[in-house]
Formats: sequence, C-alpha cells, structure tokens
Amino acid sequence: MHGVDALLSIMEESHEGLCPGIILGTRMTIAGMRELGMNPAEKNRNLVVYVESDRCIADAIQAITRCTPGHRTLKYKPYGKFAATFMDMDTGKAVRVSVTEKIRVTPGQTDVRGVARTLLEAPESELIRVLPVNVVMQEELPGTPGHKARCSVCGELVLDHKETVVGGNIMRTSKNLSPSKVLYSHGSTFFS
Repeated sequence: MHGVDALLSIMEESHEGLCPGIILGTRMTIAGMRELGMNPAEKNRNLVVYVESDRCIADAIQAITRCTPGHRTLKYKPYGKFAATFMDMDTGKAVRVSVTEKIRVTPGQTDVRGVARTLLEAPESELIRVLPVNVVMQEELPGTPGHKARCSVCGELVLDHKETVVGGNIMRTSKNLSPSKVLYSHGSTFFS
C-alpha cells in the first residue's frame, strides 16, 4: 500500500495545501480501498465511489482514487455527511466509510499543522467507521450514456434518465430542480 505521507504529498500539491478535510478524505480512502483489497497507488478500473459531501474530502478521494464524475466512477450524493461508499464493480463488494465524532478538533484552532498531526496520529478506530453495504447500480454505470432525451423547452440533450416528464413534455431538469429554480443571464445558467 502507498504510504500516508506520499498520499498527503499528492494531496497537498493538488489541493494547494493540507486541511482537516484532506486528511480525513485521505484516511477514508486508504481504509475503503484496503477493505476492497485495492492499492491506492494503482488505477483501479473497477472502483466506483459515492461521496456524500462536496467538501475537501471529495478532493482527496478523487485525487487518490483517480475516480472522476466524467468517467462516472465518482458520484456525488448531496447528503452533507463526511462519508463515502467504495465499491468494486467486479466483485460487488462495497464499504461505507464515515467520519466518527470521537476525535474533536478545538473550534477556531488555527494551528493547521497541529490539527493535521492530531488527525494523522489518531487510531483509525477513533476517526472513521467502516461498514459493509450493498449497492445497487442501475443506470449509473460507467461508460457511454445508456439513455438520451431532448428537452422540449431548450432543445438540449439530457443524458442518463436525468430528465423529467411534465404533461408529456421532456424537461431538462431533474426531480430535485424545478424549472422555476433555473435563471438565465447572458447564456449562463445560475441555480437559485
């Protein structure tokens, strides 16, 4: 397995510095991949990761695993939790790795190196929890889009069953975003 220091060096360079989220994401990734029998130093084509936060842990997970949204191997689930599920598509084995609250950093602590050292030296059992889980993948498989639809309002393609049908018309929005939440300004799309 790749050493923690080597992985943190990769993260420090790609993330432009270390922070608690990067260290937690690195430790989570090492644990998740270890449980699947995968080496973080190697590209694992069968690995898919569901990350539950759009914070720094996602950057660490993406950089170390080399999973990306474009390859459909890194999937974001907006649950707001410091957790990620690592799945081996070949074997179907999956584990969810989450941060526990046993190790606390003092709020407002500005000594980043001290925080980093605390998180690096903490025993894994006091920092994260690893649980086996079952993952059912449907249309979210990596590869070319299995389904395409054209929005009846704007004419843009909507991939992978992300469209919504309203009154028989295909809309580009997902079930979580109504058309009234999309604003246009000089060709750019902003979400309210």
